[in-house]
Amino acid sequence: MYSIGVDIGGMSIKVGVVDRDGSIVKKGKVATDVAGGPHKIINDIADLILSLIDPKDRDFVGIGIGCPGAINSATGVVDRAFNLKWHKVALAEELSRRINKRIKVSNDANVAALGEAMYGVGRTYTDTIFLTLGTGVGGGIVLNGKLYEGNESKGAELGHMVLVVDGEPCTCGRNGCMEAYCSATALIRETKNAMLADKQSSMWGFVGGDIEKVDGRVAFECSKSGDKSANAVVDYFVKYLGEGMLNFANIFRPQAIILGGGVCAQGDYLIYKLKDYCKDRNYGFANTPRFDILVAQLGNDAGIIGAAGLILSELR
Repeated sequence: MYSIGVDIGGMSIKVGVVDRDGSIVKKGKVATDVAGGPHKIINDIADLILSLIDPKDRDFVGIGIGCPGAINSATGVVDRAFNLKWHKVALAEELSRRINKRIKVSNDANVAALGEAMYGVGRTYTDTIFLTLGTGVGGGIVLNGKLYEGNESKGAELGHMVLVVDGEPCTCGRNGCMEAYCSATALIRETKNAMLADKQSSMWGFVGGDIEKVDGRVAFECSKSGDKSANAVVDYFVKYLGEGMLNFANIFRPQAIILGGGVCAQGDYLIYKLKDYCKDRNYGFANTPRFDILVAQLGNDAGIIGAAGLILSELR
């Protein structure tokens, strides 16, 4: 039994045939033709799916789609996707005209959360929070083994919880959001600020004297060798990420919080620091359940597998 998973990105669309065990048996990719408009993209998705699987195959049970933006999962409509320049696009309905199968659509961060919960590092838990630490901070919530999306599927915007009232400006238009402190963008900003304040920092040597080469690795790598300014940046990042995680623990009491995105390439070095930070603060209250802190496992395939999981979860 197979489901199709579709991961729509701003640059490319990835499609995979996924079995009940969460394994991708076939996959393909096509460029995202934003200029061609939604109809062109939807036709490209249909063509790619049909190149991978026969729609008459009885084992082919449906299509799950992860798409950026504000999605109404109940209707399969993309209400707004800024990067795609989409507004009120009936994605599920239009695709069903080409391929007459069960189709479900959800936000891309939500499907990644579902993928990790069903088939990744979260598969042994029933309640997990997923955070992606990239250009922004995305997230998803799985409770009692089911994806939680909120009213009109517009919930789980975890990156836009305010950590600091009137704090750093966020891309959403507010100030002080978690995204403004815990994203790779925020980490790069703080690294540059620390370098400008400390011309003797080893971080300058790490980037060959060119501050424009700063990325999310610089502070962490120089912190490992004891650079004082790099340590301060890492501590700053861990403090805000830890506080955000503690807030989610107090609200949802998950068994695990799963971290994905490029910053998590730091692996145990980051995870141990976060565990120490949260442990020192007793996870909110001394007598409440602990939560595990884990690094996402599915990598670039999380979107495909999680999207397919929108269909496969119904078969469990």
